[in-house]
Amino acid sequence: MRKHYDTSASAATRVAFYCRVSTADQTAENQLRALREHAARADWTIVSTYTDEAVSGTRERRPGLDALLADARRRRFDLIAVAALDRLGRNLRHLVTLLDELQHLRVGLVSLREALDLTSPIGRAMFALVGVLAEVERAWIIERTHAGLRRARAQGKRLGRPLIVDSGALQRLLAAGLSYRTAAKRLGVSEGAIRLAVRRHPTLRKVSAPPEIRSPASGVRT
Repeated sequence: MRKHYDTSASAATRVAFYCRVSTADQTAENQLRALREHAARADWTIVSTYTDEAVSGTRERRPGLDALLADARRRRFDLIAVAALDRLGRNLRHLVTLLDELQHLRVGLVSLREALDLTSPIGRAMFALVGVLAEVERAWIIERTHAGLRRARAQGKRLGRPLIVDSGALQRLLAAGLSYRTAAKRLGVSEGAIRLAVRRHPTLRKVSAPPEIRSPASGVRT
């Protein structure tokens, strides 16, 4: 991540550039050149540049983007400019979240490729449309997920977390009177994994003891 400040900002619109490239053999120079040319035409004052290099757009944490948003919250600039929206957001929902926060901070956004300017009435209308599309995308994802689950159940597939417990060893431990907690320690798994195994296997339910029982040998709770 590279971050550069120009402290010679005047009373003109203060703009910050954000650029991202996905691989080490790419350069952000083309994005920066287009942004500088646009800034000159718009008479903006460039106050800072944030760059994420060799960082995938799907990554949740990006040093350059994180620094950009931190400075936006400090109101160190009035406007953010990007070469394209896909340089900024991971997906449509993430992009809407970012744009919503910028709107709340009263920090504008300009994207050159989409000709999007959130400081204009048309730009704000486009932002509202993007929000609607994000909700549609979310509904589609949920519906596809539910459809996949229904299809899996119809095919007899087991859903949920994979079972990581040796059911044979667990059955022997429970039959010997060990509690779930003690059996979990013996098998090197969590107590939750033991409970999941017991729920899934009727034979284990028949031999399972309460979560804590008195050890026949010691008379103390295990």
